[in-house]
Amino acid sequence: MNNNVKLICFYGPESTGKSTMAKQMAAYYQTEFVPEVAREIVSSNDFSLDDIVRIAKAQNERVKEKMKTANRFLFCDTDLITTQIYCRHYLKTVPSILYEFEKEIKYDQYFLFDIDVPWVADGLRDLGTNRIEMFQTFEMELSNRKICYQLVTGTWGDREKAITKRLDMLF
Repeated sequence: MNNNVKLICFYGPESTGKSTMAKQMAAYYQTEFVPEVAREIVSSNDFSLDDIVRIAKAQNERVKEKMKTANRFLFCDTDLITTQIYCRHYLKTVPSILYEFEKEIKYDQYFLFDIDVPWVADGLRDLGTNRIEMFQTFEMELSNRKICYQLVTGTWGDREKAITKRLDMLF
């Protein structure tokens, strides 16, 4: 992997703008982004533990691949903690291999996206009524791991400004 590239994780519950922001920031910084690979593998929330393991492996492989061509930053709109959260939510268990996959990639900066934007259904999202609970779960997982993060709130412009300011200041 390219050690000069900083790994940036856009993290948080569904429908908070992570995917759109990852594309936007990649364009702004003229670099790469890694989409949520789960959306390429499953088309509903009816999935198996085998599907989850395939998703986790593919997500890490995509990050490693994009690191080779990224410039300065690589923006990722999910991580393995997220995969664990949704696995636990839908399947009530997390295969231990997901914790091993999590250790393979360390992010240089986490941005936790707040739920202060409208929830938008898209056929896969189904937790619109659980937004507060899911946000708290995402935040708790970072705290449990002692991972520092910046909370991203406000309008689209506010979010973009906060992210670019933080990245330019840190790196």
